[in-house]
Amino acid sequence: MSDTKNPGDKTISVERGKTLGLKRGGDQGTVRQSFSHGRSKAVVVEKKKRRVVIPGQEPKPEVAAPTTQRLDTPSEAPRRPQQPDPQAAKQARRAASGQRQKGNGNVLRTLTKEEAAARAAALQMAQVREVEERKHREEEEKRRAAEAAQRQAEEEARAKAEAEERAKREAEEATRAAEQPEETAAEAPAAAAEAPKSADAEPQRAAARQPAHADGGKPPSLDDMGKSKAPAAARPKEPRAESEDEDRGNKGLRAVKRPKQAPAPAPRPRGGEDRRRSKLTISAATGGDDGQRARSLASMRRRQEKAKRGQQQVVREKISREVVLPEAITIQELANRMAERAVDVIKLLMKQGQMLKINDVIDADTAELIAEEMGHTVKRVSEADVEEGLFTQEDEASAMKPRPPVVTIMGHVDHGKTSLLDAIRKSKVVTGEAGGITQHIGAYQVDQDGQKITFIDTPGHAAFSQMRARGAKSTDIVILVVAADDGVMPQTKEAIAHAKAADAPIIVAINKIDKQGADPNRVRTELLSEELVTESMGGDVIDVEVSAKTGQGLDKLLEMILLQSEVLELQANPDRTAEGIVIEAQLDRGRGPVATVLVQKGTLKPGDILVAGAEWGRVRAMLDENGNQVKEAGPAKPVEVLGFQGTPEAGDMVAVVENEARAREITDYRQRQIREKASVVASGTRGSLEQMMNRLQETGRKEFPLVLKADVQGSAEAIAQALNELGNEEVGARILLSGVGGITESDVTLASASKAPIIGFNVRANKQARESAAKEGIEIRYYNVIYDLVDDIKAALSGMLSPERRETFLGNAEIKEIFHISKVGKVAGCLVTEGVVERGANVRLIRDDVVIHEGELGTLKRFKDEVKSVESGQECGMNFVKYQDMRPGDIIECFRVEQIARTL
Repeated sequence: MSDTKNPGDKTISVERGKTLGLKRGGDQGTVRQSFSHGRSKAVVVEKKKRRVVIPGQEPKPEVAAPTTQRLDTPSEAPRRPQQPDPQAAKQARRAASGQRQKGNGNVLRTLTKEEAAARAAALQMAQVREVEERKHREEEEKRRAAEAAQRQAEEEARAKAEAEERAKREAEEATRAAEQPEETAAEAPAAAAEAPKSADAEPQRAAARQPAHADGGKPPSLDDMGKSKAPAAARPKEPRAESEDEDRGNKGLRAVKRPKQAPAPAPRPRGGEDRRRSKLTISAATGGDDGQRARSLASMRRRQEKAKRGQQQVVREKISREVVLPEAITIQELANRMAERAVDVIKLLMKQGQMLKINDVIDADTAELIAEEMGHTVKRVSEADVEEGLFTQEDEASAMKPRPPVVTIMGHVDHGKTSLLDAIRKSKVVTGEAGGITQHIGAYQVDQDGQKITFIDTPGHAAFSQMRARGAKSTDIVILVVAADDGVMPQTKEAIAHAKAADAPIIVAINKIDKQGADPNRVRTELLSEELVTESMGGDVIDVEVSAKTGQGLDKLLEMILLQSEVLELQANPDRTAEGIVIEAQLDRGRGPVATVLVQKGTLKPGDILVAGAEWGRVRAMLDENGNQVKEAGPAKPVEVLGFQGTPEAGDMVAVVENEARAREITDYRQRQIREKASVVASGTRGSLEQMMNRLQETGRKEFPLVLKADVQGSAEAIAQALNELGNEEVGARILLSGVGGITESDVTLASASKAPIIGFNVRANKQARESAAKEGIEIRYYNVIYDLVDDIKAALSGMLSPERRETFLGNAEIKEIFHISKVGKVAGCLVTEGVVERGANVRLIRDDVVIHEGELGTLKRFKDEVKSVESGQECGMNFVKYQDMRPGDIIECFRVEQIARTL
């Protein structure tokens, strides 16, 4: 295509930005290809002819006519560097001088300056590419040489390693041959028989390795050189002779062949020569090759290792292990602990008639039988072993140090226990108590002449028996407070029983001696019935007359406490992990679960991990009775501990463990035990015959369901115990939930399911709970005195009792005659023989001393008038309601029924 519009101009132009190339030789033609949808395309094809060159008659190379050919992209330029052709350079000079040369029928013109510049640039680019390719070729050769040297070094190292391995193997073979002389002697004839065969095969292999022209023959032609790579042993002799004859006949005329792709090597036959010909193997040395392929080194190594393992299995002895067996274990875990295969364990079970899988759980007895059958010893453990070492740590006598005494104040309600403690502490705790009575257990510590004393104040109400029991168990000395004007009361006797059960010494504090009518000697006398003999009466029980109001005798009481503690020689080890007891627990809205802990051993510090019953936690803070934070709590120090995960039960033992994992393990076990016990109680699947009969009797029992929420754990426990004691065989209180903390929506939801009221003791419901209770119609009652709560529940239970039916006799009447009156029916003419007969009363019809009918008296007339009653000795007419079978001589008994309300 030209740039001008003159069709007569035959000059050739070159587009800008295009490279030049030489025209390929050969005939060209055009072929049109057809495609789908009527499309077609013209394609230029070129046919190349094969030249036949006769030796000695090669024509001189002809000068090819210069042609121009456009290269699409620079990358399509020939990659191979071409040698500079003198004819091409001469033609280029002729083209530049304007000369024309005929060739292939092309007519050329003189190149313009732009075309000459483009051609010069193309030649320059070709030269640059040639230089770059030459450098690349040199670098490639260097890299290949380095790789060849590296491969040679690796081959030498591998050969050295194989030589060492071979020497080692030969030494082992020699040792094995020395150990087994008989087997060696038996193998000697076989080796001697194989030796001639190997000797005959060796000359054949040597002849096969000789070159084809070693016998003076003609060197192979080009065609034979491509086949010379095949093994000589694989080439037959007849084809070789034929190829030599063909070469002699074709000396005059030979075709020039272009370089062809190297033929793929023929597959080596199985019986061919060994590829490790240069290496000496055991099989080759012993003559056992027989022309077959020898084993590889890896195969020989595996075979030797297998033989060694076989020898080890023969001499291996059974190892007996001590297997720790819990109450239940899987087959896989049992096999792992015995270091046995699980398949062997399953086989043993199948022999015993049990078809089990690897993940099935078996009991400890079955696991013990299996372990003993397999030759192991067994050590049985239980789930309770997780608590081992929790409270069994013994203290050395050299580490013990004196500690403050723990004193518990006990006695009857309103005998002045808290007032006495306030007088000692110079505080006013009693003024903050609702109703003027103590309903919480408290722990305090006071200083007396440089010595510390820990006091535990317990409530005196009958419902707080558990609190008094906990106080007695955790104390060293019990102070029994008895009012001088009241004497020994029921809770006083209970406190004495708790103190004796705890084996704690008792100090009797006779309080309220300042009141008029106080008689301390009366108190001492009444204590004799409880086997308490005071010192003033020749006994060993200390008694002190005190007055909490005036402070009289308080110093003497403190002196007696310190004196008693010196006699007891109270000691503890402060340099160990802490142990103690939970005095009280509550759920604070801002601080979460809070437990009052009395430390008994060791020292409690912030950051320690505590376990208390079924709850655990990390100590975040510790507060004393005044709300001040303390850094550490030694023995006999009461503190409020913050950081528990849940609210522990009052009376739970507290211990410090080493990490959270141990704490979780212990609490999980305890919670699981609690759930199992609760499920057993709920299902009623277990129990004695007496319990089963009681449950049958309680089937028709009316229950009063309720939800109880209190401020502290001790109060909730005391209220629940008091309510459970209120019922009888007909009615009783059923506590759906007894918890600590405020009333929440979940409590209302639980109560609405059973239509139960909610009882709040010193707690309140939040806004959401109040709205939900109003919506559901659930009653919420608030109390701050336990007396009022117990009385209201008692009244509610009394209202559920069926009223008592009381029958009052009125009189008797004898039927003399029966009258038939229209529109009325039968009317009995009677004579009142005893008492009085009233209208509307209940009557019984008695015939021959047998009650025939019981109903109501419908009509009572005297003559023709309706009357309310008829006295004895008078006649009357009577009619029954819905009953007509009356006969003369029957007796009518008249009585009145009264409903009387019952109380608990």
